Amino acid sequence: MDENLEGLDETRDRLVELAIEFGPRLFVAIVIMVVGWFVAKWVSRPADRLFERFHVDVALRQLLTRVVHALVLLLFAIMALQNLGVELLPLIAGLGIAGAGIALAMQGVLGNMAAGLTIIFTRPFHVGEYISIVGEEGEVVDISLFSTILAHPDRSRVVVPNRKIVGEVLHNYGSIRQLDIRVGVAYESPLDKALAVARDVVLANPRVLKEPEPVIGVASLADSSVVISMKPWVAVHDFGPAGAEINQALVAALGKRAIQIPVPQLEVRLLGKD
Repeated sequence: MDENLEGLDETRDRLVELAIEFGPRLFVAIVIMVVGWFVAKWVSRPADRLFERFHVDVALRQLLTRVVHALVLLLFAIMALQNLGVELLPLIAGLGIAGAGIALAMQGVLGNMAAGLTIIFTRPFHVGEYISIVGEEGEVVDISLFSTILAHPDRSRVVVPNRKIVGEVLHNYGSIRQLDIRVGVAYESPLDKALAVARDVVLANPRVLKEPEPVIGVASLADSSVVISMKPWVAVHDFGPAGAEINQALVAALGKRAIQIPVPQLEVRLLGKD
């Protein structure tokens, strides 16, 4: 019993000695890290404004701002470790060995990061542009180190890992898209009049851009109609509504001018045997 009490007393005395010896250092290290956190935020904000002034791309600006924030935190972390008396060289060597093992275990994550850096620096697309990639399409709303987020026309969001993007065929529509609207008119209808109606309807829609100029003409000669094609350009977010509005206005305008939209017909002849 006495031996147990003596052991407890020795442990308590040792803990008190350690608290007296390292307590102030630990407190100072915590203060250094707290100050470093605020300094990093204070430095990253003007850095972000500086990058914006030089018209740096949004994704690259975010990356550089995070790098500045991390470097300031790293500097204060080194100061805190030195204050605690930690030998940095053995620590760095140990972190290097641990980092190699982590890298092997996280190859997919690192692949996304490498692909993200490639996207950020080569800039095949920007935030706000409409793209189609790996069977998905949408407006780019965020580009990070690990993934790219697309806003789908149905208001859902598609998260695409960056490694799925690099090396694939990318269709970048930019900030505008081209509609492809077709309507068939009867062969008996005056073609010049039908083309004029189609042009008037397209140009009257407020969503249609004046530049580039819409492409309107005869697309093909079908079995029962002359197919007129209208290809106006609209902003990305107007792609769906503009098509519906033009189709509705086109039906009404052709009807007012007595231009027939023929129903597909199939003529079948029965030949009797003699």
